[in-house]
Amino acid sequence: MRAARGAGAGAALAMLLLAGCGGGEPQLMNLRSTGPGPDEFGIMPVKPLEIPETIAALPAPTPGGANLADPNPLGDAVAALGGNPARSGTIPAADASVVSHAARFGRDAGIRPTLATEDYAWRRDHDGRLLERVFNVNVYFKAYRPMALDQQAELARWRAAGARNPSAPPAGGSE
Repeated sequence: MRAARGAGAGAALAMLLLAGCGGGEPQLMNLRSTGPGPDEFGIMPVKPLEIPETIAALPAPTPGGANLADPNPLGDAVAALGGNPARSGTIPAADASVVSHAARFGRDAGIRPTLATEDYAWRRDHDGRLLERVFNVNVYFKAYRPMALDQQAELARWRAAGARNPSAPPAGGSE
């Protein structure tokens, strides 16, 4: 009778351990702060405060709404690259020929959801061994290693084809 209870307790413990290992979003890149201080990746500096020409130019205060000093990383990046942040996400008329040339063989309108689903399946299947998950070991580079480009082999292939790459180290040089 005791052996049956011990086996049942062992089976229950094993089920609890296995239940704790599954589920959730697979995390391959572990960039979490473990200390009591702030997360350095989560801090975004605010814009400098400015006084407008007229107080009427200020937006009406809304609870939980944005203010003029809040950062806007996407809009700031678009503006820094010479774009118009108000038209972010739209293709400028000047780039229509580039877009049509890139889509000349057809394009899949649902490529983003397809890639997201495939990448989720890949991350789920390559999210590390049990102890790597328990101790939050970074397994990102190991998981995506089969997809990585061998830079030296690719450079050798292009050189053999006669292509020049002035930014690459000279052939036969010490690396």
